Amino acid sequence: MSRPLMILTQLRPAARALTGALLVAVLATACGVPMETEEAARTAREGAASSAAAAPVEDAAPAASAGDAAHGKELFVTCAACHGPDAKGLPNLGKDITTSTFVKDKTDDELVAFLKVGRDASDPLNTTGVAMPPKGGNPVLVDADLLDLVAYMRELQKAP
Repeated sequence: MSRPLMILTQLRPAARALTGALLVAVLATACGVPMETEEAARTAREGAASSAAAAPVEDAAPAASAGDAAHGKELFVTCAACHGPDAKGLPNLGKDITTSTFVKDKTDDELVAFLKVGRDASDPLNTTGVAMPPKGGNPVLVDADLLDLVAYMRELQKAP
């Protein structure tokens, strides 16, 4: 079985309907190739901003997440395009998630809100100069999936 086909069979049933063309678009976007309209990006930013405003702010990020880390690991294939299969980052692309103080210092809700909108290359906090697209470029991800990814990131930070 080819690697892309294996990946598709591991995704949730709704994601299994993805065509090869959509998979290519998702992976291209994850690598920083803009594939969405400005209207879609604005809608995602507005939705995350309202979610972040409604979320309570805690003093410290929780040690564990309410998400499913095992499912988050399966979904991480999208993130691995820039952050690497071991989440230790790739040169000039994605940061090391395993030691990221950004991830450590955010609450689960704050990280989900961040994943929803990503980070533009022009953002002053962007240290790589490469855009992180909303949802890592995978538009089929829903909030529960993003929470699962956060749970996986929390597990990565606990690993020795």
